[in-house]
Amino acid sequence: MVDILFIIIGKAMNQNTIQKWMLIFGPVISIMMILFMDLEPGRPEVTRMAAVALLMAMWWVTEALPLAATALLPVALFPLLGIMNGKTVAPIYFNHIIFLFIGGFIMALAMEKWDLHKRIALFILLRFKLKPANILLGFMITTAFLSMWISNTATTMMMVPIALAIILQLEGLLGKASVKKYSIGIFLGLAYSASIGGIATIVGTPPNLSFVRIFNILFPGSPEITFANWFFFAFPLSVCFLIIVWFILSQIFISKKIVFKIDPKIFKNQYRELGPMSSEEKIVLTGFLCLIFLWLFRSDIPLGDFVIPGWSRMFPYASYLNDGTVAITIALILFILPSRSQKGNRIMDWDTASKLPWNIVLLFGGGFALASGFKETGLSNLLGSQLGGVGNLHPVLIVAVICIFVTFLTELTSNTATAEMLLPILGGLAIAIKVNPLFLMIPATLSCSFAFMLPVATPPNAIIFGTNRVTIMDMAKTGIWINLIGVVLITLLIFSFGNWVFGIDVAHIPDWMMKGK
Repeated sequence: MVDILFIIIGKAMNQNTIQKWMLIFGPVISIMMILFMDLEPGRPEVTRMAAVALLMAMWWVTEALPLAATALLPVALFPLLGIMNGKTVAPIYFNHIIFLFIGGFIMALAMEKWDLHKRIALFILLRFKLKPANILLGFMITTAFLSMWISNTATTMMMVPIALAIILQLEGLLGKASVKKYSIGIFLGLAYSASIGGIATIVGTPPNLSFVRIFNILFPGSPEITFANWFFFAFPLSVCFLIIVWFILSQIFISKKIVFKIDPKIFKNQYRELGPMSSEEKIVLTGFLCLIFLWLFRSDIPLGDFVIPGWSRMFPYASYLNDGTVAITIALILFILPSRSQKGNRIMDWDTASKLPWNIVLLFGGGFALASGFKETGLSNLLGSQLGGVGNLHPVLIVAVICIFVTFLTELTSNTATAEMLLPILGGLAIAIKVNPLFLMIPATLSCSFAFMLPVATPPNAIIFGTNRVTIMDMAKTGIWINLIGVVLITLLIFSFGNWVFGIDVAHIPDWMMKGK
């Protein structure tokens, strides 16, 4: 992953070399830190926690070990170094956020198993007039919508063959040279819209899930971040950003000199090949729609003086229910319902469910354990106090700097690992400068998904780079401006929608902020 960076800056060193050296130097640096540094006299666990966090950061950034393997370090090192009891660390790796991810992913796998995601994609594309700019918009809207609910990697991989069919037809009519520029725009649109769509929902991208749990760990007295309030906050950003990116790509990559039409039979034939909608597809679609409804309306939704009551009120133990409960309930129903076309089988089976990305589950757990270690030892507060001078800056500047730093850092590192390394520190910084932690943590979380310059930044970027129709320079020249636009939009959003959805008031410290500190 890091080798792309070194190619760009002209370094003649390969990734394997960096990883091998970091496997040695990472532990050495951490051990030296424990032996020769004392961050807080009388509390050696603070220094030890910092050493573990540094080791995890170095190995995550360089991928010296697989990300999921590095995420297991707290299980071994926290008890050995006296940071946390092993019996306390282990349960951190499995919680309601993990079940929210598992349940949502099982639904996504069911959609893939019965080709429902492909039917939805082609159905949306058929709604657009087949002009170059409209086709680009159609691909971007379709990709963004699917990425809100299923893996952006799976979405991009599904959309690329459909896009290739369009490009190949145009190349046959107009020649490869004439279509080259347009094809770059189409493929960049796929990659960018997959990332932009993912931020709209909690389940759309891993950093969102990491944020929800880490925030709860650091501030246990805070109000719950529900699927609904995240959606009402982030969906407008997703839509606005998608339109802006579409406009930019259409201006750059759609030539006004070359006018062409696309044969609608491409989409119609692919849609026809799917055949009539099967009973299994109908069941999965019904489950999918029910899942969205139940997520959105589980808790009360305040609209000024009016409140839409949540359905959880119907149950005597409403507080026991969460979005993870909903996701697993719908997933279990899919395992129960029989398939009509495949006698003896169910809508969902374990062979399909076993495709769950368990490495991401472990990565989540490692981040949650890291956040717990930061909180238990007080390291997050210590680091926050060291950065306390940031509080003298204007709030707009603080958010903008955080967004820029995270956006360009995640160009080179896993976006989930980036979120899990930085969010505990930002929580401590919020306490030090006396601002609502959501004011810092939400922009950082969103910025983790807004990396558009390099193939290594996100899986969608890597996939479209792998088509050999987009170069690093194509991506970098366009992506850097989109990165910066993302910074501006996130900053504007946190100051406009932040107070309305999450009650973020820069001038006021919420009561829950100091509970459990």
